[in-house]
Amino acid sequence: MRLFPKKLDYLTWPINISDAKAIQIALRDKVKIIALKKPPQYIASVDASFTDDEIIAVACLYKYPELVYLGHETAIRKASFPYVPGYLTFREGPAIIEAINSLKIKPDIILFDGQGIAHPKGIGIASHIGVLLDMPTIGCAKSRLIGEYKEPGFKKGDWSSLKYNGRTVGAVLRTKGNVRPLFVSPGHRIDLKASIEIVLGCTSKYRIPEPLRWADFISKKLRREKLG
Repeated sequence: MRLFPKKLDYLTWPINISDAKAIQIALRDKVKIIALKKPPQYIASVDASFTDDEIIAVACLYKYPELVYLGHETAIRKASFPYVPGYLTFREGPAIIEAINSLKIKPDIILFDGQGIAHPKGIGIASHIGVLLDMPTIGCAKSRLIGEYKEPGFKKGDWSSLKYNGRTVGAVLRTKGNVRPLFVSPGHRIDLKASIEIVLGCTSKYRIPEPLRWADFISKKLRREKLG
């Protein structure tokens, strides 16, 4: 299965910051924050780990809303872009897209351990890859990158708006009672309301949504094995 549209290949993976900035600006205008067309049946989650010179990406597939784990795919690629805050996609993106393209069933939504539109340029990794694949995506980050907010209530499901330059760009969401919240932002082809609902629907007894927790576990396990 190939999800990545060939017509956007020319915008793929630069090796310098100047080109990366231009690509972010070009793709930002393509981000769509809209209501989901239909309830999802399959959800994928992605995460990546690193060795000194390689990206280890994992894409896990789940049946939703039952949260039945259906398997995962991996991709390992040489890193061709440096670690630069705000440009995470250019480092992790090639391996992540390869892992997604290897899934046996096309997901309806992809969850990212990172930002959607809650990003200085409005296009975090969830938005960026969402546009490239033309798929609904959600950013679900452990920490804030931008914006201001009031602390939400302490019960699971409580949330407050994350605002940046006067615009709501996400939600500060309590996914478990009396633990630190997560920072949820729509990536592409989904709105904030549905993003919150789906993140909560993927969360059980842990703070981190189960699909993301498992993708993180597998990627770190593969990293340990690579490093011996």
